[in-house]
Amino acid sequence: MIRTGTVQRRTAETDIIVEFALDGNQANSISTGIGFFDHMLTLFAKHGRFGLVVKANGDTYVDAHHTVEDVGLALGQALVKALGDKVGIERYGDAWVPMDEALTQVVIDLSGRPYLVFQGEWNTPVLGGNFETELVEDFFQALAMSGAMNLHVHNLYGRNTHHIIESMFKATGRALRKAVTINPDIVGVNSTKGTI
Repeated sequence: MIRTGTVQRRTAETDIIVEFALDGNQANSISTGIGFFDHMLTLFAKHGRFGLVVKANGDTYVDAHHTVEDVGLALGQALVKALGDKVGIERYGDAWVPMDEALTQVVIDLSGRPYLVFQGEWNTPVLGGNFETELVEDFFQALAMSGAMNLHVHNLYGRNTHHIIESMFKATGRALRKAVTINPDIVGVNSTKGTI
């Protein structure tokens, strides 16, 4: 079984299609009009071993905020669709990822209860010409809320802003890969409640 989810989100500010494959095809095609963000989403997909297509047209002439946030919302919704009833998934995932001098830990619980804890600081306000670095937290907030997950992103240290953010996206991909993995030893869903 190949688990996939497709979401189209249209607003007055953005027009976005996300196709998210948890299994099988790992082809990635990402175009948001924000080069640094494309790079981060590509790293997320590669290190999570996901197939990801993102086509986003947004009002980047204003700034990158609407596009980044709405991609996070659509990606989370596509994840929920791909997971379906969550039968047999590990549910929890964690990863530590270094990027040169930076180190980040990400822990995920696909609990159905959205919550974000984000710890990260940097001194560079803009990367790539049009990506405001404060949008990183906004992206993860949108992903956690629409993906119905507990998401803890903790950067322990780092000097280079690019490296810190890159370690966050890579770690999120790797942690999510663990969480969505099907374990044949799990009967039903991985919860004493009988639902997640």
